[in-house]
Amino acid sequence: MATEYLCKVCRGHLNVKTSIVLAATRANSSERGLIFLNPEIGNYTTTTHPSFSIKEGAEYVYTCPICHSQLNSAKYNHLVRIIMIDDKGKEYNIYFSGIAGQKCTYKIRGSKLRRFKDQMQSCTTSTLKCLKRTGSTYNLYLLSCS
Repeated sequence: MATEYLCKVCRGHLNVKTSIVLAATRANSSERGLIFLNPEIGNYTTTTHPSFSIKEGAEYVYTCPICHSQLNSAKYNHLVRIIMIDDKGKEYNIYFSGIAGQKCTYKIRGSKLRRFKDQMQSCTTSTLKCLKRTGSTYNLYLLSCS
């Protein structure tokens, strides 16, 4: 079984061939289009139509191209959530920054958290205000990524 990426609402499959397909709208703007994300966690390569360019530092609202539900997290500011099912059938919540150029990704399963970041980018403890474990889950508070 290959790794699958799903919408957090409809659980529709978001990956097509070698990309995760999402719809993106620049916050407070009418600019919108499809964005193809690399499915390798920590690889921040994206592809868009030439008429829709992602602007570094701008925040985007991501939606499912199937059900059109918003994927930006209501719980964690500036983060987007999708679901990943790995090749062993294990399910994870994947959070990534909704702000272009902030290369922070979090893979969470129950009480296990794995953070991915670009080698050239710094997502330090100053980025994370606090990350507290409550029972069997993590409470993640992200103020900003650098």
